[in-house]
Amino acid sequence: MSKVHELRDSLLIGNTENPYGRVFVVSAFGGITNLLLEHKKSGQPGVYALFSNDDNAHGWLDALSDVAGAMREAHGAVLDHPADIHAADEFVRERIEGARSCLFDLQRLCSYGHFRLSDHMMDIRELLSGLGESHSAFVTVLMLQRAGVNARLVDLSGWRDESELTLEQRIKAGFDQVDFATELPIVTGYAQCTEGLMREFDRGYSEVTFANIAAITGAREAIIHKEFHLSSADPNLVGAENVRKLGHTNYDVADQLSNLGMEAIHPKAAKILRKAGISLRVANAFEPQDPGTLIDEAEAEAATVDIVTGLGVVALEVFEQDMVGVKGYDQKILEVLARHKVRIVSKASNANTITHYLDAPLKTIRRVERDLLEAFPNASVKINRLGLVSAIGRSLEGLGVTERGLTALRAGDVKCLAVQHLPGSVDVQFLVSQEAEDRAIKLLHDAFVSPEAVAGEAHSEKAADSKKKETARALQAA
Repeated sequence: MSKVHELRDSLLIGNTENPYGRVFVVSAFGGITNLLLEHKKSGQPGVYALFSNDDNAHGWLDALSDVAGAMREAHGAVLDHPADIHAADEFVRERIEGARSCLFDLQRLCSYGHFRLSDHMMDIRELLSGLGESHSAFVTVLMLQRAGVNARLVDLSGWRDESELTLEQRIKAGFDQVDFATELPIVTGYAQCTEGLMREFDRGYSEVTFANIAAITGAREAIIHKEFHLSSADPNLVGAENVRKLGHTNYDVADQLSNLGMEAIHPKAAKILRKAGISLRVANAFEPQDPGTLIDEAEAEAATVDIVTGLGVVALEVFEQDMVGVKGYDQKILEVLARHKVRIVSKASNANTITHYLDAPLKTIRRVERDLLEAFPNASVKINRLGLVSAIGRSLEGLGVTERGLTALRAGDVKCLAVQHLPGSVDVQFLVSQEAEDRAIKLLHDAFVSPEAVAGEAHSEKAADSKKKETARALQAA
C-alpha cells in the first residue's frame, strides 16, 4: 500500500477504458498496524500493547500521536493535490481523536471497579486495527477520484456504528448500494462484526474479509497482489536466477505452504474460496500483465515438485515406556499444547515415543515440558531445535522424492535426521539440524526444480513412455 501511487495507472485503473467491475480490498500502509498494535516480528509495543500495560498513561498517548504522524507521512507520499492531503489530514485527526477519547473513557469507566479493562481489550484491539485500513482505503479513494475514476469508499470498520452485524451482514450492508458497473469499491481489510475477526484470525483478518467478499459478491476470480511472484523457493536463498514462478497449483499446496509459514493465503480464507468454487490468483502487483499463479482444484498435468521451503521448528519428544498399548497419552499431550496455544506443524509416533514438531517460542515449550512432566512423572521429555524442509507439489507420484532428496542431502554433506511422507500427500518433509536448513533448501531445490532436474524428469518420463509402447507392441505381436 505504501507504493499504491505507483500502481494507480497500471493496476488500480488497469490501462483500460473501463476500470469497473472489480473490488479492491486494502490493508494498512506499511508499518501502521505495527504502531497500532505491536511489531509483528520484534514484538515492540504499539498503542494496544502500551494501553494494556498502562504503567504510564503517557506511553500509549505518545504512541497514538506517533501513529497520527506516520499516517500523515504515508498519505503525504502518495497524494499530490493539496486539497486531497488536507482531506486525508482531517480524516486522520478525526479518527485518532475519536480513538483517544474512547480509550480515555474506557479507562475512566474501569476505574470504578465494577468494570474490568481486561474484558474489553479485544474490542480495543479491533478498534485500533480498523484505523489503519480505513485510512489507506480513504486515501486510495482520494487518489483515484483525482485521476477521474469513480472510486467509492466501503468502510467495514464499524466506526461510530451502533448496529451489531455478523460479517456477512456487514459486507452486504457495505455493498448494498454499490453499482459495480459505474463504481470502483475500495474496501477496508478489517470488518467489524459480532464474530470478532481478531479473536480467531488476529492479524490475518484482511484475507478472511477478502475471501468472504468474493464469495458473497459471486466474484469470477479472487486475486491477491503481492510484491513478488509465488516462486519455487526463496530467491534470497537459491538465487533469483534459479527460482521459477509456480504458474499453477492447487489449494492443497496452498494449505501446506501456510502450515510452513509461507502463506499464500490464510487457510480459513482459502477454505471459503474453495467452498464457493472461486479460483485464487497470486499475482505480482508490479507486473500487472503477468498472469501470476493460479490456485484451483485442477489435478496436476504431470508429477512435479512445485516448491521447496523450510521452517525452524522445535521437536518435542515424549518417551514413556508404559505408553505401549495404552490409550490417552496422545490426547493428554494435545491438551497441554492446546492450553499453551502451541501450533503443531507435524508429528510422528511409535510404540513408546510421540514427537511433535512445533512452531512456538522456546519459553512456551519449556512451560509445556513442565506440564507434561507433571502429567507423566515417569516420562522423558527431550527438546531440540530443528529445520523442517519440505518438497511440495500437487502430485509427487513416481518422482522418488524421498530417495532423490536423501541422495541430494548426502551429496551436499547435510545429515538428514528424519523423513516423513504420508501416502497421497502433497509434500515430503526432511528434518535436518537448524544450522543446515538453508543449505538443505538449496540442495533440494537444485535436485527437484533446477532446469537440469526438470529436464532429467522429462527424459525419464519420455523413456518410460517409450518402454511402455515397446512392451505394448511386443504383446500385440505375440
